[in-house]
Amino acid sequence: MLVPPGANAENAKQSKYSEIMQLHSHEPLTPFAHSSSNRCFGCGPANLNGLRLEFLLASDGAVVSLPIVPEAFEGHPGYLHGGIIATLLDEAMSKAVRALGRPSMTRKMEVEYLRPVPGGAPLRLEGRVVRSEGRKHWAEAVIADAKETVLAHSKGLFIEIRPEAKK
Repeated sequence: MLVPPGANAENAKQSKYSEIMQLHSHEPLTPFAHSSSNRCFGCGPANLNGLRLEFLLASDGAVVSLPIVPEAFEGHPGYLHGGIIATLLDEAMSKAVRALGRPSMTRKMEVEYLRPVPGGAPLRLEGRVVRSEGRKHWAEAVIADAKETVLAHSKGLFIEIRPEAKK
């Protein structure tokens, strides 16, 4: 979990990723597994052209990913394309809902692009569910850099997928 500006960072447990990220996190972070045949552009290990994001579960219920997104996904030289930034945020929010055991699809999403997001640099994605009502789940996500500066923020509504009746 990102330590809010002005908060006492000394109270936060040092993350095992802090040498890379220079961030503090509440441990433990537990791997959040995906099927090896998953072809999702954002998180699918079987999609060689995708982002292949790996997510971890934080003890406070957030999902966390610590990617270095390749320069191949840049728009303006040195910075990630806005569509890729939206994809990163969407993935973090959808994984937060999925961590509740509720596979879902994005219904709507709002993105605030606060600062340019560098390509080829360590990032921290963090997503969490903020409210649930029946099949509806509202989530939020952030992208931060290694100095804990929030670069982008999103809010979204996700609708739980109903299992199809077998014929």
